[in-house]
Amino acid sequence: MLFYILLFLGIISLWWHWRARDRKQVTNLTGKYIFITGCDTGFGNMAAKIFDKKGFRVFASCLTETGAKELKAVTSKQLQTVLLDVRDSDRVKKVAAWVKAEVQSEGLWGLVNNAGIMGPIAPTDWLDIEHFREPIEVNLIGLINVTINMLPLIKKAKGRIVNVSSVGGRLAFSSGGYFPSKFGLEGFNDSLRRDMKAFGVKVCCIQPGLFKTPLSNPAKIMKEKEVIWSKLPSDIKMQYGKEYFQKDAAKKQKLSKICLNEDISPVVQCMEHALTGLHPHAHYIVGQDAKLFWNPLSRMPAVIQDFLLLWNRVELAVSHTK
Repeated sequence: MLFYILLFLGIISLWWHWRARDRKQVTNLTGKYIFITGCDTGFGNMAAKIFDKKGFRVFASCLTETGAKELKAVTSKQLQTVLLDVRDSDRVKKVAAWVKAEVQSEGLWGLVNNAGIMGPIAPTDWLDIEHFREPIEVNLIGLINVTINMLPLIKKAKGRIVNVSSVGGRLAFSSGGYFPSKFGLEGFNDSLRRDMKAFGVKVCCIQPGLFKTPLSNPAKIMKEKEVIWSKLPSDIKMQYGKEYFQKDAAKKQKLSKICLNEDISPVVQCMEHALTGLHPHAHYIVGQDAKLFWNPLSRMPAVIQDFLLLWNRVELAVSHTK
């Protein structure tokens, strides 16, 4: 009996030590420079506002002039916006040079790679290469390009790199270019984390579940899918069946209601911990759906993954599996 009591107390002690360690923060961060991509809406927009209020000197990159103007209107004079499409390599280099001139010898404390797009979510045989290319160019190639151009400034400050991935980088629960882009991001993140350890740079990966943002707008996703469906050859439509699109939309809507997280602030809280915590996590899994379903499922055997994910799929009019 005494053994079990000591074991229980030992576990409690370790948990308490871990919690105390997790709460420790880096001091003297006020005025430090951070660069955030994808600040027009969603996670990046909220992060830019919060980090600005906390005293960071924020460089917020936006894709559109409207997004930049609206963000600038509600933040301090210290926050600076810049237009950036991460797919434009020349523009990435120019923005990196501008940041270098701004931070000078201090370097860049934080880089938050948040910019991303969903791209069409549809069965693979509905898609062409361009449907895959765009999310991979933005979510993976663009992210890598921004990172390698900002890396000398991060190394100078012995700072932090925070990459916003997804549970879709651990489990491909639908089709399209989004999931390959996030799997690739995970690989880049892990290799970068190990490469940068010798320089005192910490690299973190945030893996949100399904959150309510313009990126994951169900109506937008279904509209894109409907456009692709309307252009499909008649033989593919026959294979899937006339009612497939409507049935699939209903199932996706039901799943969205169950899994969608309305409050996006937990993702930004993870960004904050990654930038300010003395001991940031290598990975942050965010959202009840991610913690309770997607992440555990990603660690299970393929036969279990396939069974659970295919269970939510619409049966095709023509099936060759029987």
